[in-house]
Amino acid sequence: MGCCTAGQVMDVVQAMRVFTRVVDSGSFTSAGHLLDLSTAQVSRLVSDLEASLQARLLQRTTRRLRLTEVGERYLQRCREILASIDEATAEASGAHLSPRGHLRVHAFSGIGTQYVVPMLARYTELYPEVQFDLTLSQQIPNILEDGHDLLLTHSRSLPDSELVAQRLGTLFSVVCASPGYLQRFGVPKVPRDLLEHRCLSLIDPVFGEEWEFEGDSQLHIQSGKRFRVNLSDAMVEAAKQGMGVCVLPNFIAARAMRDGRLVRVLPQWRLQERQLYALYSSRRYLDAKIKAWVELMKEEIPRLLERDAQDLENPDYWASGAL
Repeated sequence: MGCCTAGQVMDVVQAMRVFTRVVDSGSFTSAGHLLDLSTAQVSRLVSDLEASLQARLLQRTTRRLRLTEVGERYLQRCREILASIDEATAEASGAHLSPRGHLRVHAFSGIGTQYVVPMLARYTELYPEVQFDLTLSQQIPNILEDGHDLLLTHSRSLPDSELVAQRLGTLFSVVCASPGYLQRFGVPKVPRDLLEHRCLSLIDPVFGEEWEFEGDSQLHIQSGKRFRVNLSDAMVEAAKQGMGVCVLPNFIAARAMRDGRLVRVLPQWRLQERQLYALYSSRRYLDAKIKAWVELMKEEIPRLLERDAQDLENPDYWASGAL
């Protein structure tokens, strides 16, 4: 059996509406006035519907119309189908007005933990009809194939993508170590000093494992193989235990330094600068739940980035002031 074309489906729906209106109004003429159709058009649509069904729906006399037994059953189904169509149409057309439904977001683990999760309470309080599905990983997914509505990611430049990219701010990394490690092995004064230190390796999805210091002369340091890990939280714990010097993203480093168990080394240098973006599929007919989430991120994330950047510039968190 072949599939109906979109036009045929629309014709059937229109015929159902006309048939239902004829029954409710009691005549072809009255239905025509209500639907802005001629009596002949109404009669033809009902006749075509009966022909497609190969069943008589209405008994016609000069004075009145009467539903057949088949017509009564079909009328009930028509009402159910048309109500479902109207409900679906209202929901879809209103999707850009009122946030509701499932919002599926993907973020890198550190960004998600530090920035996304704290914003969830406010978002779900503002929009209680939205169910939030958050996926955290170190992999960059295919946003459409994997069913995500929005991807929070970072890269050195604007992602080469057909997706809409909303820039949210700038990220960078800093060099950190525990006070105990620095007391034991000394405080690096310039990047080249790191060549004599235990450099722990945080596997970064954008920059890999190399530390690049820009200045009068560029210096590239390949972090050591003594300890390698792909999650920032694990690296924080390793560094707190005095295993060595590490490079942490600013949003992770700021939190790790607040309890005094890590301090910033070489505070005049920032490494691995990249841009933070929200990626989503279309600006046209943007679903209200996605738009509301993007607007909340535009409000909250720059503020959080500025807070963490200011903390990292605080001399109280520097090795020179901590030892």
